[in-house]
Amino acid sequence: MYRLFLAGGIASGKSTVAQLLAAHGALRIDLDQLSRAVLAPGEPCVAEVAKAFGEDLVDPATGALRRGLLAERAFQSKEATRQLETIELPAILASLKAILDEGCADVCVVEIPLLDRAEYMLSEADEVACVVAPLALRRERAIGRGMAGEDFDRRVAQQPSDAYLESKSDTVFRNTGSYDDLMRAVDTWWQSREAAGWKGRH
Repeated sequence: MYRLFLAGGIASGKSTVAQLLAAHGALRIDLDQLSRAVLAPGEPCVAEVAKAFGEDLVDPATGALRRGLLAERAFQSKEATRQLETIELPAILASLKAILDEGCADVCVVEIPLLDRAEYMLSEADEVACVVAPLALRRERAIGRGMAGEDFDRRVAQQPSDAYLESKSDTVFRNTGSYDDLMRAVDTWWQSREAAGWKGRH
């Protein structure tokens, strides 16, 4: 299975690229979804999160985390965010490795929102790619989707820079044009890898 790790900041177009790759037949894995899974009721991470951020985060009737309240507490500072990541990232990455080891598709794209926190998993990838776009354009897109500008600024401040992403990537998708432009870039990438026989780092 050819393993592409795909990174990108908020509103960069990372999910769009992943959707386009999935349309070609790639298995799509979103680390955000794995994050929700490891914080589901009854999972070991729930108790650890409650201990770190407050027992009132857990609904006593259902055992579910009050995610909105967790977000308020976990994203109020870099230290709090790192604390949450220390709890959940090992579980997320263990789940990812289990899926990758199954090898249930010819091509797999793994969406990674925070590449700097997942560097030690890069050895699992055949290729690392990122999606980048000017910050002002990303902010405009995020606000257009209903996000408050202040919320966007706060989240961006805690994400790795585009320069960092490019330094770690084999391929860079520059999402500065139209949807069709991005689709053509993805099509070109797919065709080139297919022609090369899907040979990666390994």
